[in-house]
Amino acid sequence: MKNQLKPTNRRAFLKQGIAVSAGIAGISQIAKAASTNPDFASEDLMFIGPRKGYSPQIGALVSMMAYMRQTIIDTVKNLSVEDLDYLFDENANSIGAMIMHLGATDKFYQINTFEGREEFTAEEDEIWGAAMRLGAEGREKIKGNTAAYYLKMIGEVRAETLEKLKEKDDKWLMEVDKGWSSPGNEVNTYWKWFHVMEHESNHGGQMRIIRDRAPSKF
Repeated sequence: MKNQLKPTNRRAFLKQGIAVSAGIAGISQIAKAASTNPDFASEDLMFIGPRKGYSPQIGALVSMMAYMRQTIIDTVKNLSVEDLDYLFDENANSIGAMIMHLGATDKFYQINTFEGREEFTAEEDEIWGAAMRLGAEGREKIKGNTAAYYLKMIGEVRAETLEKLKEKDDKWLMEVDKGWSSPGNEVNTYWKWFHVMEHESNHGGQMRIIRDRAPSKF
């Protein structure tokens, strides 16, 4: 799994913008504003920036994750079980399976960044293994559930993630994982959670394509 998830080039992500004094000053000003002015943070969905209860950079990440998650909810919340189980072809993943895959990805990075693990326990694999692996296993095991069920499952995992993020700070977010990194290719905790959000964007687009071709549309 680790090799599949490694990025090809993230050095610029980690170092551009903070290698110059102006960039460093900008980040420190945001941190100071968020810590001294409670009105600086906002819970509004379309406000990207600090969130109450989180360090400045983690709050900004949380705000982006919240917006991305809402796009997933809006895409699938009114779909029928038939639509959620629909397979575009024999090799496709259903929308239901992809929703669970988002939860599995969230769970994996949760155990990885908060606990230092890279494998699910047997109990975790029972819940999330098929969703992480998808393919034939996902088609066989993930079906027959409502949108409310899937959204509850991924919502519970996200709630755990958000609570754990409150215990962390920006220094933790910027830490480089030496095991995932190589010369010229550093991977930090920020990228890992950015990847969770990026993953939702990618699969959200797939869901919308399949949704528009699902049985209820014809």
